[in-house]
Amino acid sequence: MITELRKKYNNSFDPNAYNRFIKDLETFTYYPIDFRVSETPLFLDANLTSRFLEAAEDLLTQLNNESFKKKSNDAIPKNLLVPNEDSHPCFLCLDFAITKDESGNFTPKLIELQGFPSLFSYQYFLDKIVRKHFDIPQNFSSFFSGLNGERYIQLLRKVILSNHDPKNVVLLEIDPAQQKTRVDFACTEELVGIKTVNLSDVKKRGNRLYYNDSGNELFIERIYNRVIYDELNRKDFKYSFNFGDDLNVEWAGHPNWFFKISKHSLPLLKGKYVPRCYFLNEIEKFPDDLNRFVLKPLFSFAGLGVEVDVTKATLDKLPDKSNYILQEKVEYAPVIETPDEFAKVEIRLMFLWDEKPILATNLIRTSKGKMMGVDFNKDKTWVGSNLAYHP
Repeated sequence: MITELRKKYNNSFDPNAYNRFIKDLETFTYYPIDFRVSETPLFLDANLTSRFLEAAEDLLTQLNNESFKKKSNDAIPKNLLVPNEDSHPCFLCLDFAITKDESGNFTPKLIELQGFPSLFSYQYFLDKIVRKHFDIPQNFSSFFSGLNGERYIQLLRKVILSNHDPKNVVLLEIDPAQQKTRVDFACTEELVGIKTVNLSDVKKRGNRLYYNDSGNELFIERIYNRVIYDELNRKDFKYSFNFGDDLNVEWAGHPNWFFKISKHSLPLLKGKYVPRCYFLNEIEKFPDDLNRFVLKPLFSFAGLGVEVDVTKATLDKLPDKSNYILQEKVEYAPVIETPDEFAKVEIRLMFLWDEKPILATNLIRTSKGKMMGVDFNKDKTWVGSNLAYHP
């Protein structure tokens, strides 16, 4: 966004420094990174940063509206309702594409949102390692809300631990060592001091849950939940309790919020930063411009099941239209100048909820393909994940 800064970064870019950067990321903790990290971060100017803050504030107002909260209850499948829900999510992520408005100015447009954790711990270390290998201006930050690295860790620990001893709090996941986000688990262990526990290793006695820590059986008082229901349903996975049990446990990220703030929220949100979106089963007549829409399953994750080339025949064949939304396509703008072509950018604004939602940090994904993701960016460089820095 800042021409002078972009030119300076690109002109001084050293492929050997990038290789050292990647080696550092692959070895700084006991899990390597399992996704591509871009050669460059994004440099936001003050004007676009203010637009992102305005968009976030607008959406937070809508998400806190009583009407929205009531409608969001419909998002939870009855067989997956978990008791003892808290009044708000611990984690909130808003994903925006960078587009251009009618005047040709860069502006955010909402793509998706989730009341579920992201790479909150890894992004802290990524900032440190980016700064170690590349020249990032000192007056630019990847944090928001007056946070720096130290205050960010304090806030993250408070949200995950609450008032509990770390030994009684666990990061819960399905086969954690096999997950693409596993580097974040290792980072969380270092920053927060909790153990990562496989769902299948949790034991239940009465309404209490336990895990084994080096031969000692410990009571689980609070769960930092990373279990994705979609994955749980796809796998024949054996574990000792049901999420719907009335358990004596607190949730750092109550499972209900995975559904309540999700793709299900998109048709309920309005405004200049939100594209048109409809519940498929509520459309009496499909739009004439179907080529301008994308079809998304409500409860999939990581882009599974998304249909980009939508036709009436595709929609007519769907057995259960209540499980889908139709969302207006967003035209990503060419944003980051790279050695061969411009890259498009998606920014995730990451909130931690401490009495109120606090915009804490971010991550970006860059692409030169038809969509974000590995399959659309094979053999391309200056694409992948990184950070956005703002003045």
